[in-house]
Amino acid sequence: MSASQAFYGDVLGWTYRRAGLGDDFCVALSDGLPVAGIGALASSLQVAVSWTPYFAVSDVDAAAARIRERGATVAVGPLAFHSGRAALATDPDGAAFGIWEGAVRSDWTVGRGSAPAWLELRTRDTADAARFYSQVLGWAPETEDGFTLVHEEDHAVLRQDDQVVAKIRDGGVRATPDPQIRPRWHVYYRVPEVSASVSAALNGGGSLVSPPDASPALREATLRDPDGALFTVTPG
Repeated sequence: MSASQAFYGDVLGWTYRRAGLGDDFCVALSDGLPVAGIGALASSLQVAVSWTPYFAVSDVDAAAARIRERGATVAVGPLAFHSGRAALATDPDGAAFGIWEGAVRSDWTVGRGSAPAWLELRTRDTADAARFYSQVLGWAPETEDGFTLVHEEDHAVLRQDDQVVAKIRDGGVRATPDPQIRPRWHVYYRVPEVSASVSAALNGGGSLVSPPDASPALREATLRDPDGALFTVTPG
């Protein structure tokens, strides 16, 4: 985990603190505020190294049952941690995501402050994916907690109090061996300068996935860290 901390510290400017979930976890901070969690669990759980979004639920067992009922897979858990319970799942097209029942920060959400800029699911069929996540996680056109899922032309947008949290769009190909194209959740992180983050990633043993060059005019770039996890940097 120390190698990952050093890589993301150089690329994204993160610092770290203990997560309260054991020695295999830490919380990444940007300007002293939480951005993401890092866990050294890929080997023990026998899963690929990746950035995986976790969605808060009120009852992880009920959510896991809904996932299974709709033809998806609960791959790991639910497992108990110090401050809650979690499960790792894949949706019907194979995109991995997590569910979490427990303590969450009320002042931290995707799209605001230091948090990731947004999440994007690239999947086989936008309508099918939007229906699945709505049924499993309670996303709907109108909800009491401020979450709304709205279809806009060829994609769907999840908002919380008018702030974009996630996007769902076509483009995933389930049978491809390329992890960049397979259905998956992409995480977008804000950085002061995209080209500087690309250079730091390349110097740290990572690679540039797209676009194919690292010109100073880059508006965003998808990178692969030394362990294979994909993420995208965007100006912010």
